[in-house]
This record gives sequence, structure tokens and C-alpha cells, in this order.
Amino acid sequence: MGITFLFPGQGSQFPGMGKEFYTKYPLIRELFENASDRLKLDFPKLMFNDSPQLHQSRYTQPAILLFSVSLFKLLENQLGELQWSCGIGHSLGEFSALVGAGGLELLDGVELVHRRGILMEKVFRERAGSMLVVLGLSDREVEEICRESGLQIYPANYNCDGQVVVAGYRHQLEKALPLFKGRGAKRVLLLNMSVASHAPLLESAVEPLRQLLEEYLAPQFGRVVSNVTAEPYWTKEEGLELLPIQLTKPVRYKESIKRVEPETELFIEFGGKVLTGLNRKITKKRTYPIVDLPSFEKVGELLATSER
Repeated sequence: MGITFLFPGQGSQFPGMGKEFYTKYPLIRELFENASDRLKLDFPKLMFNDSPQLHQSRYTQPAILLFSVSLFKLLENQLGELQWSCGIGHSLGEFSALVGAGGLELLDGVELVHRRGILMEKVFRERAGSMLVVLGLSDREVEEICRESGLQIYPANYNCDGQVVVAGYRHQLEKALPLFKGRGAKRVLLLNMSVASHAPLLESAVEPLRQLLEEYLAPQFGRVVSNVTAEPYWTKEEGLELLPIQLTKPVRYKESIKRVEPETELFIEFGGKVLTGLNRKITKKRTYPIVDLPSFEKVGELLATSER
């Protein structure tokens, strides 16, 4: 069975994430405690309570990666080595996919995305960035509005037909709201965040991130689909080229799913439901999320049965 694993990005975090797994499974407790020791940060306290820090990029990114990859490792612990064709991560999730594929050690991945979050926050220290979800317009219409607006706003996530996320400085996105509504958008929602991911505004963070990746990334790993190209890659050389510019280029999620659809019978999302929802609008192939104990057990049974 061709299986593609999905790893969500920022926005998938929620208070209590991982708590029931932490309570039930010693492996999860060990992974969370090791990550806490590495960053000198209490991950259970951060993730289990409704902490404002959970929504700050420098903390959100390692928390989501830790939760997603811990679920992956728990499933692997129960079923043995998982046979999967490739991994797709949305934005931050590409780094989670790399951990699953052997491109990063888990603790290195946690530390790397924590430092990535700090780099991103520094860019918007003086002027807050943000992101805007536009529903009901085509990709081309959103691109035209951004280009003709005279504002520093950019298409950042091509999620599915009729859903594009736009990034820019928050005060300019606020000015752009009526532009999208005036073109017939069904809904325009300004997100509660202070960074503008996947936009040229992050250019100054590209080289520092490349230097970090040089330190952490393994020489070779399993197939991971690039957000930038929507094509698989599997070497450090390619990762050093693609992952830094991922900060400034749009996430081509819809195209990534279409790219692997012919070879995929089943998609599994670790640690969220957002990508499962998007997949329903992109592909007829089945997608199962793992976010809690019942969904974890369901996927475990499904995979165990398929391998018999």
C-alpha cells in the first residue's frame, strides 16, 4: 500500500496537545522530557495548558514538531518500521517530515525549529507581520490583487482550490481586506499571528537558517516533498538549497498532494486535522488524522490489517 505521511504546520496547535499520550505511554513521556532538557523548556506545561507562549513562533514550532514526530515514533514503536512512500509537511511540517524520514534527529529538529522561530520573530520585531486567509477566489485572482495593490502582501500558501493564504505586514493586510472582498471573496480572515511566513519579507533570515541546517541535516534521508518545488528530495545538498528559501516562497500544498496522488493509496496526518480537511478538497484518496487516542488506535488497526 502506498502511504504518504502528512505533518501540519503552525495553526494546528491546541491546549492539551499530547497530554493523553503523555499520560498513557512511557515512550511519549521520555521524548517530551528529553526535548524539555534539550531546550530548557517545560514542554508538558507549555502544551497541556492554555499558555500564551504556545502561540509564539519560537515555542509553537518545536511544540508541533515534537507532538507530530512523537506520534510517528509511537506508531513505529507499536507496528515496527513503517513502510511509507514519502512525507509532506505544510510549512513547519516539512521539518517534522524530515525527522520522520531520518533527515534530522528528533532533538536536533526541536532545537532547529525553535531557532527558526526566533529568526522569524526578529524580522518582525519593529513591524508586526501576519497572514490572511482568502476563501472563494482563484489562485490567479489572489495573485493579481496582491500584485496590483501597491502593498507588500504576497500569496503564501496555496492550500486547495478556493483557499489561498496571503502574508505581509499586518497593517497592510488590514488595508487589503476590502480589496479581496470587493473581488467577491466569500470570506477573508486575518489570523492572530505576528509573523508573515513564506514571503520575501523574511529574506534576511534565509542565510542564518542555511547555516543552522548545515549543522543539523543528515547527508541522505527518505523522500520528502519540498514546499518550494512540490517535488521530492532526499539529500542534504538539496535540503540546503530548498529549506532556507522555503521562508520566502509560497507553500505549494495543493500541488504537492497532486504530485504524489498517483502513488498514494492512503494519507495519514500526524498531530492535526487541518491537512485532512484540505485533502478532502484536493483528492479522493483517503486521509486519516491522528490527534487523540481513538484516532491513533484506528490508524494503528488500519495499518496492521493492511500489512497482513
